[in-house]
Amino acid sequence: MLSLEIWYMMVLVVLTGHLDDAEIAVGSVSICMNLNGWEAMLFIGLNAAISVRVSNELGSGRPRAAKYAVMAVIVQSLLIGLVAMAVILAYRNSFAVLFTADRDMQAAVGKVAYLLAVTMVLNSVQPVISGVAIGGGWQALVAYINLGCYYVFGLPLGFCLGYLLHLGPQGIWAGMLCGTALQTLILLVVIWKTDWEAEAAQANERISAWGGECESKQLEKGDSNSDPKEAFRV
Repeated sequence: MLSLEIWYMMVLVVLTGHLDDAEIAVGSVSICMNLNGWEAMLFIGLNAAISVRVSNELGSGRPRAAKYAVMAVIVQSLLIGLVAMAVILAYRNSFAVLFTADRDMQAAVGKVAYLLAVTMVLNSVQPVISGVAIGGGWQALVAYINLGCYYVFGLPLGFCLGYLLHLGPQGIWAGMLCGTALQTLILLVVIWKTDWEAEAAQANERISAWGGECESKQLEKGDSNSDPKEAFRV
């Protein structure tokens, strides 16, 4: 899933290379992608953290804890993304100085900075939702959603806006951004409608199939004189 997402954003740079004045177009988009990549490192870490947390909570028979962890990380990531968006918008005409002294390049970066700001918000929520999917065992579902939203919807739309409607790099990016927005919206709906009790029961069945046992059941079956903390020791 992560590869599909990374390749999708890299295609943006490739497509801009065939526009008029490709040097400026590719340079401005590449600068923005560098900043987006810096932010992405944080959320890739949260992706790993929430996937482990959700799988542990479901495997331990604690669906409410899993749901709480999901809501907490989504809100936290959204707030971080909004802060990043505010910073980009506040310095949209000046942050390109960190990468280039070319005035034309700086002006081009300023024109696409608002798209970078929106991308940062979406890419703050989307990776952690993918982490939830990994923890819940929904990898196949999310892979199909990614393929459809990115490569069937977003990529053709970006091509049409950029080349057929002559909107340049802004059009390509805006179209592909619509694909990311659609994917994020679908995943949010999936999570909102998830029956966490059923997911925990399914996780328990998977554990039982391998001869394991849910932690909650271990505590129930344990000796009343034994230390309950023993059930949580590896």
